[in-house]
Amino acid sequence: MTLDFALSPELEALAAEAREVGREWADRCAIREDSWIAGHDAEVAKDLAARGWLGMTWPVESGGGGRSAMERFVVFEGLISAGAPIAAAWFADRQIGPTLLEFGTPDQQARFLPGILSGEAMWGIGMSEPDAGSDVAAIRTRAVLDGEEYIVDGQKIWTSGAAHADFVYLVARTDPDAPPHKGLSELVVDLGSPGVKVVPIVDMTGDDHFCEVYFDSVRVPVTNLVGELNGSFKQIMRQMEHERGGIDRLVSNRRLYEDVMAGADLSDPVLRQEAAALEIDYRLGRLLVLREVLGQAPRGFSAATKTFCTEHEQRVADFCGRALGPAALVADTELHARAARNITYAPGYTIMGGTTSILRNILGERVLGLPR
Repeated sequence: MTLDFALSPELEALAAEAREVGREWADRCAIREDSWIAGHDAEVAKDLAARGWLGMTWPVESGGGGRSAMERFVVFEGLISAGAPIAAAWFADRQIGPTLLEFGTPDQQARFLPGILSGEAMWGIGMSEPDAGSDVAAIRTRAVLDGEEYIVDGQKIWTSGAAHADFVYLVARTDPDAPPHKGLSELVVDLGSPGVKVVPIVDMTGDDHFCEVYFDSVRVPVTNLVGELNGSFKQIMRQMEHERGGIDRLVSNRRLYEDVMAGADLSDPVLRQEAAALEIDYRLGRLLVLREVLGQAPRGFSAATKTFCTEHEQRVADFCGRALGPAALVADTELHARAARNITYAPGYTIMGGTTSILRNILGERVLGLPR
């Protein structure tokens, strides 16, 4: 019996369209790597919406496309691999929309989903804090009930795209006396509210998509509480499945790899062997992501998928540097500059979305059931 991994003609055509569109968008940008997080373009978000490429798998009755998970997969694999600047829509489409569909009230869905589907509303995720990066249970930002509003005080960090965002999906402590994992709730906060301050963080590559967000007595309506009061932790774990197991964790620097390979000297046996290993890993990583997309992976397995894929991305950055040689440090051409930036940026791959050390613990304890 033969197992056929080929896509259907319809999916192949959709994938080809996404690659072509993605390259058209990407070629307007100097940097084509990490485009799902660093490539902010509001017009691209609206174009995605016009093509029906936002909310593709959401129910039709909720305004979505009602399309298959594989259709969405090939679209975003093509766009991100090409380096299309989709950050203005990515977090909302990947994570916020599905979370609101699963845990939000009908009123919240009616208020917030249309802006996501039209590509006009950008969202950030307010989770990490200065003393609570991968340890969600250590969150100290507080939301205190005051009549029909919560008063929010605290600080978030590494909030991607917050400088451009309209809303932040905030995780805050609503019961300070509960055990750490049981006193958290989730709120939708309008970033235009009085008391909100957003400060971009410029990293060593010159990017400023990461931000600090300060909340000083910010008033949030009770109607913006998403899901169960003090029940955020289980909701976060579900949300992490959307964040950690996607194709964005495998192909962030695929365009750089392809552009470097076009001129690489593969007569060098060491370089040729490295390229072969990376080609194998691209295929293995893709299969891991497809397990997540098709719902075939066990709960929590996205920790393994993200670990494998992001460590692969670091190997890609290293390979590109070695293939280009000292020119990657000189940065005298666009390609060399992109390689230099990616080499510098690559350590972040295994930090964002949960550090690799934390994810290996999750995999061992929660998926494999190993003793602590």
